[in-house]
Amino acid sequence: MRTTLTITLLSLLFLTSCNQAKVKELEVKLSSSEQQREMLATQLESVQRTNGDLLNRMEDLSVISKEGATSIRESLQSISGQTSYIRDLNTSIQRKDSLNLALVMNLKRSLDDVGGEDIDVEVRGGKVHVSISDKMLFNSGSARVNATAERVLENISTVLNDHRDLNVIVEGHTDNVPVNINGVQDNWELSTRRATAVVRKLVDKFYVDPARLSASGRAEFDPRGDNTTAEGRAKNRRTEIVITPNLDEFFQLAKDNGVAG
Repeated sequence: MRTTLTITLLSLLFLTSCNQAKVKELEVKLSSSEQQREMLATQLESVQRTNGDLLNRMEDLSVISKEGATSIRESLQSISGQTSYIRDLNTSIQRKDSLNLALVMNLKRSLDDVGGEDIDVEVRGGKVHVSISDKMLFNSGSARVNATAERVLENISTVLNDHRDLNVIVEGHTDNVPVNINGVQDNWELSTRRATAVVRKLVDKFYVDPARLSASGRAEFDPRGDNTTAEGRAKNRRTEIVITPNLDEFFQLAKDNGVAG
């Protein structure tokens, strides 16, 4: 009987070691992910601590009771569930990253011959940002979209309409020079008016679903350049179209695993 228990527990030790190797492999894969993957760190640390506790409890096989063996088995089952959750979430993140890459490629291809240096497309914070300089979209001090800029918005809207499950935030940005425009109180108001003008153009002329859109004025408080230089201020005067992934599947995964409240 004692020999059988010893063999069983050694088998569990082997399974625990295999599980540790899988967790380590997951940690290596997840380390290159963006900010969304940070939420997995707590899960992995918990798994590591649990494995360490199990190994400590198994050091003296002669004193492990039947109840102890049952507890170890239940702990291993729990670890298996956590590992499955991490694997599913990592798969979802990889799918989102692939979608972002496809969006960037489509946008750059469609804007290649219309934007030049006045348009920049990049992934930042897990979202696709299309940054358009204000000199391309608006006349100085105006919140009316130029007719020449409509081709840019048309090309962007074509990509947006091809991916109808993505939401879009249009952000207006300014430099830190106070405005001197009749009827405009400050940079907050100017940046908000410009963001709203772009949203209206996307909806009214290019048929982007308005339920997917929102407008936001950021004024001078999210700079990309140095406001003490003319070049930096020009870089800050921009409108950003921020394409955000659908996070429903992430929230559902968290809910299914007791993470969400």
